[in-house]
Amino acid sequence: MDEVILIDKPQGMTSFGVVARLRRVLSNQAGKKVKVGHTGTLDPFATGLMIIVTGKKCREAETFTKLDKWYEAEIILGKNSSTGDPEGEFTDMSNREPSLEEIQQVISQFVGKIEQTPPIFSAIKINGERAYKLAREGKQVEIPKRVIEIYSLELLAYEYPKLKIRTHVSSGTYIRTLAVDIGEKLGTGAYCENLRRTKIADYSIDAAKTLADFGITS
Repeated sequence: MDEVILIDKPQGMTSFGVVARLRRVLSNQAGKKVKVGHTGTLDPFATGLMIIVTGKKCREAETFTKLDKWYEAEIILGKNSSTGDPEGEFTDMSNREPSLEEIQQVISQFVGKIEQTPPIFSAIKINGERAYKLAREGKQVEIPKRVIEIYSLELLAYEYPKLKIRTHVSSGTYIRTLAVDIGEKLGTGAYCENLRRTKIADYSIDAAKTLADFGITS
C-alpha cells in the first residue's frame, strides 16, 4: 500500500475528511491499518487535485508539498468576506463596475515574486495552534508576510461582478488572498467564490479518481 493516489476533492469536504475516508476504505481492503496522508490541503469550499500518499510514500509528503500548482478561480467583486471565501461574513464594499482594461491592468501587477499575507482562517500554525482555530475563538492572529511567486495569471472571463482567472503559482500561495488583494487594488473589495486546483507539477486532475471510485459516497 505504498502508493501515490490522485484525488479530485469534492466541494464541502475538508482535506482531512478526504484522508480519513480513504484511510478507512484502504485499511478495510488491506485488513490492517494503512497509513494515509495528504501533501497539501484544499479549503472545504474548493475542489480539485489532492495528492494522497500511503504507507512508506508518506515519507515523501513534504516533497510533493513544495511543488508548483495551477488553479482556476471565480472572484466576486463588490463585497469582502471575513474568510476570503463563500463561508465568511460578507460586507458590501462598492457597486462600481471596473472596465475590462482596468481588470487586466490590475491583475498583471500580481505576476512575479510578491509579498502575500496568508488569511487568518487558514491551517497555518501559530505557536503550535492552527490559525483558523485561534481566529474562531476571537483571538488576535498575526501572520507574517511571505514571498510567493505567481508565474502566470490569465483572465478567462469577466462579467461584473464575476471574473474568472487561471493561475500558475508557487507553493504557499493562497488564492483567497490573491482574490482579496485584487479587490483591494481595484477599490471594490472581492472574495473567492469558487476555486479548483487543476494541476500540481506534472500531476493533472485528468488522472485523478473521485471518492466514489473507492465506494465513498459521503
